[in-house]
Amino acid sequence: MIDQDNDRTTDETGDYSSPRQRAIEAYEEARDRATDTLGQAPLLALAGGIAAGALIAALLPRTDAETRLVRPTARRVKDNARAAFDAARDTGSERLSDLGINREKGEKTIRNLLNGLTDAAKASADAAAQAVRNKG
Repeated sequence: MIDQDNDRTTDETGDYSSPRQRAIEAYEEARDRATDTLGQAPLLALAGGIAAGALIAALLPRTDAETRLVRPTARRVKDNARAAFDAARDTGSERLSDLGINREKGEKTIRNLLNGLTDAAKASADAAAQAVRNKG
């Protein structure tokens, strides 16, 4: 019900409340719900904040100052990562070589395995067919 003299409406209890008062109450209720949620799951709220910050940072264009300041660190991290990858690859290759495992031997082993599997499948199929013929 609207009281046209002072732009007030009645709520479900029949009391008069202004739009301003209803907005204040809605704000307070939302704030209380958010506080309760943050109190129950603070790590979830933290993760959401980090995700939102990362998204905002990804959407914002990089400034010249950021590029100038970040470039040396990014280059150093990239160089270190490349060196670590190369060292791991070389060490792994050396260890496999020491064990007598190389690319050619690996290919030969896989080829023999596949041939063995094919032969086993053919022998199984032949045996099944022979068993059916002998029963019939």
